[in-house]
Amino acid sequence: MAAVGVLEKGAIPVIYEKNKKLGIKLLITGKGRCNLTNELEISEFVQRFPGNGSFLYSALYNFNNYQLIDFLSSLNVPCKVERGGRVFPESDKAGDVVEALTNYILKKGCEIKYNTPVEHLWLDNDNGRLQGIWAKGNNQRFSSVVIATGGLSYPKTGSTGDGYKLAREAGHTIIDPFPSLVPLKTKEAWVTQVQGLTLKNVEVTAFMKGRELGKEFGEMLFTHFGVSGPIILSLSRFVVKALKSKGGPVKIKINLKPALDSAQLDARLQRVFSELSNKQFKNTLDGLFPKSLIEPMISLSRIEPHKPAHQISREERNGLVYLIQNLELTINGFSSYDEAIVTSGGVNVKEIDPSNMESKIIRGLYFAGETIDIDGFTGGYNLQAAFSTGLLAGQSAGEYTNTYTHNI
Repeated sequence: MAAVGVLEKGAIPVIYEKNKKLGIKLLITGKGRCNLTNELEISEFVQRFPGNGSFLYSALYNFNNYQLIDFLSSLNVPCKVERGGRVFPESDKAGDVVEALTNYILKKGCEIKYNTPVEHLWLDNDNGRLQGIWAKGNNQRFSSVVIATGGLSYPKTGSTGDGYKLAREAGHTIIDPFPSLVPLKTKEAWVTQVQGLTLKNVEVTAFMKGRELGKEFGEMLFTHFGVSGPIILSLSRFVVKALKSKGGPVKIKINLKPALDSAQLDARLQRVFSELSNKQFKNTLDGLFPKSLIEPMISLSRIEPHKPAHQISREERNGLVYLIQNLELTINGFSSYDEAIVTSGGVNVKEIDPSNMESKIIRGLYFAGETIDIDGFTGGYNLQAAFSTGLLAGQSAGEYTNTYTHNI
């Protein structure tokens, strides 16, 4: 998208691509369907970025979600809106997006150097001024450079933190990166009994030392090592950060029936136990929990499974109410960058001008996308941030280049 911005300003961009083709990471987004953006209004959009969302205002107002949809439509990639406002190409193929963007910039005159990672920035030794880049042992003069190398997530796509190294060469501070939007590992072994189980319309709250880290409502998934799914991924940013701070263990509490308060839930249990009064406790729970969750819930409730329903005491029932609303898990780890959708951390936003994405340290140096310390929740927000910052960085670099005789 940075190349699109450069072309808009009449300059000719040269892309130095580490891989043998463009958009390898884009091809796997949204499980190959490419969740491009979200239809939320911009004022709400930035709130979906717990990591420096306000930094994005200029970029998003310069090129918002609806402009992205219109632009792709002009490239014969019509889009559709699905649950949660998520926007996908109608074809459900990320490859169509990559192909359309690649063809667009090539037709406009963009040059692409494949299998050519940038090794260093070329900076003047006397004044630190940007001269260009070094690649394959050779220096190439450019008046402006856009660093849009991504973060550390999905390293097999080529995202190995190269942009952080280049930014450090220019004197920038890197906020320590960590995996975000990532599955979490749990201490409790019983989760293996329910692996593959999806819970819908539940509320999950994360805590550390009694302090709430975050709360999400929606869908989650049990895995063979812990928990995942949309709301877990959203919470993971806060959980991973807390774990890395080594401030103590992190716990999550799952409210399996968030639509009911304690009194309403207790009344429902009384009704169930009354209607099935002669049945054993273990045989009264089919209407309350998914089948695979019943055995763990019985064990955690400490109610004797063969006990007749009419013999369950008020104290036992109150304990079951609490368990249903506070199913607790201890988080003792998280998956690697191989499974992280985004990277949290990156180039310090205080060192980048949000109005044009230019470095405040080196004139002519620009940043875009996940290289910057910005990260949002799932739902198309991170890709929109990449498109918006990329276009703005490219436009700004193109304008800067127009004051010099060299191409970008």
